[in-house]
Amino acid sequence: MAQFLHNEGIFVSAVNPKLIKDYGDNTLRKVKTDAADSRKIARYGLDNWAELRQHTPMDTIRYQLKTLNRQQGLYSRTKTMMKNNLIALLDQTYPGVNALFDSPVREDGTQKWVDFAASFWHVDCVRDMSLAAFTERYRKWCKRHGYNFSAAKAAEIHAGAQDQIAMLPKDAMTKLLVRQAVDAFNAVSASLERLKAEMLKLASQLPEFPVVMAMRGVGESLGPHLMAEIGDVTRFAHRGSTTFAGVDPGANQSGSHEAKSVHTSKSGSPELRKALFLVMDCLLKTMPQDDPVYQFMDKKRSKGKPYLVYMPAGANKFLRIYYGRVKEYLTLLETSD
Repeated sequence: MAQFLHNEGIFVSAVNPKLIKDYGDNTLRKVKTDAADSRKIARYGLDNWAELRQHTPMDTIRYQLKTLNRQQGLYSRTKTMMKNNLIALLDQTYPGVNALFDSPVREDGTQKWVDFAASFWHVDCVRDMSLAAFTERYRKWCKRHGYNFSAAKAAEIHAGAQDQIAMLPKDAMTKLLVRQAVDAFNAVSASLERLKAEMLKLASQLPEFPVVMAMRGVGESLGPHLMAEIGDVTRFAHRGSTTFAGVDPGANQSGSHEAKSVHTSKSGSPELRKALFLVMDCLLKTMPQDDPVYQFMDKKRSKGKPYLVYMPAGANKFLRIYYGRVKEYLTLLETSD
């Protein structure tokens, strides 16, 4: 609708719904009707007309990216559910098969341990064969699926299968259950990888893409996620406006009382906070000594600050740096044009 009205030459502005919800509640009565909501929106528009930002076609790309990101989150949760279901089922037919390989997910969504479980769905599929027979079958299986073959790995799998205890019998019903769980997991995983590829392709059309992707802790997965949830930073007047993410420290002070530990506001998008925490986790694992955000978190951690203190603090600092770098880059682009 916003794009249609913009194309028709009508002024359109998209506003955070929480700003309107909290606006003008100068009454003790709680009224929630279409008429009351319309009057509140109208009053907000009239009182803040000078500060309203016009919708642009670039916002359509950001909206599409955010929609893709929300779909990716849904599919990620579904994939986790399918994975847990598959592992729980395999624990009754081939315990520990999911830990045999640590190969990453392919571009088509397949994983080595899942493909292996589809072919060797019961522990008896391995231990009923001799080592030589299993090694040859494993070699052919690796060639057929495009995986690297190792005779030592085949011997390790065969030896480990000898001590496993299966709860379900090796019959057609058990095979059907495992194969269906594998097919469902692979379908969701393939859809998720396609969504990630589309998000990266769409995010590359945004002007801030090279700046965001160059930041430490941000990769091809988290970069589009951040750009989708943060949106256009030019709509913020200053870097302190990044409190919309909900990772800013709260305040609880009155008179001589001042709380030493206050929860973050959590007033913004939980998807954005999740992405920020993943970025902070990546920084803590890679430990880039020249990164200011990591230095900031490491300093707080060395002082004995708890996890739920230095992680939100690092996320807040990261957002301020993100705002500064992206805003500077976009300003340079406008100046050069």
